[in-house]
Amino acid sequence: MSGPRMTLQTQLVLRALLEEPAKERYGLELCALAGLPSGTMYPILARLEQLGWVDSAWEDPAVHEETGRPRRRLYRITEGGAGQARKTLARSYRARKQPLPGWVADGGVP
Repeated sequence: MSGPRMTLQTQLVLRALLEEPAKERYGLELCALAGLPSGTMYPILARLEQLGWVDSAWEDPAVHEETGRPRRRLYRITEGGAGQARKTLARSYRARKQPLPGWVADGGVP
């Protein structure tokens, strides 16, 4: 499977998703983690989902109804996507001749 174009913004999104790979996060939460506006975040998430690196699902209706807010779409990096993201991020760090973060080198998370 071919990877996404590895822009700085895509790298920021992947790093945010890798912070807690098993955790589902909603879009604006990821925007805050990555420091990106929603107009940048959502197209990247859509591309990552098309590649199979990210899964998404709507939250349970009961959750948003009881809190009185709109329903959220939740995103989570897939197991395969996490592995691919780590490899791709490691290549990006090497290309910039920066030391690899520990979570890239050992397969862990930050």
